[in-house]
Amino acid sequence: MDIRKGDKVVVIAGDDLGAEGEVHSVVRAKWGKGRRSGELNPQDDRVIVAGVNLVKKHQRRTGDVRTQFGIIEREAPIHVSNVMLVCPRCSKPTRLGHREHADGSRSRICKKCGEPVDE
Repeated sequence: MDIRKGDKVVVIAGDDLGAEGEVHSVVRAKWGKGRRSGELNPQDDRVIVAGVNLVKKHQRRTGDVRTQFGIIEREAPIHVSNVMLVCPRCSKPTRLGHREHADGSRSRICKKCGEPVDE
């Protein structure tokens, strides 16, 4: 998966179309029970983006007095195919490519400006 924690992304599909935000976390989905349990399922990879896809959760009071209760608004995960990385150099939504270096390491590059995304 090309999207990582800390990347700035823009939503390209869904109710929050056009919204921008930073990726808080990446949720890699695993297969369920059976033969493939423990393997990653790329169809269910999701990201949590700050301020995007807000849902209301009704949380009841528990025995611990420090838990937040009532109606809590929080970010829900979005499928990774519905977001696109915003290049930090050209500030445009872009696809990512990969470039191998002489020492064998790889870096992500912007397909629009050709500059490396990771610094």
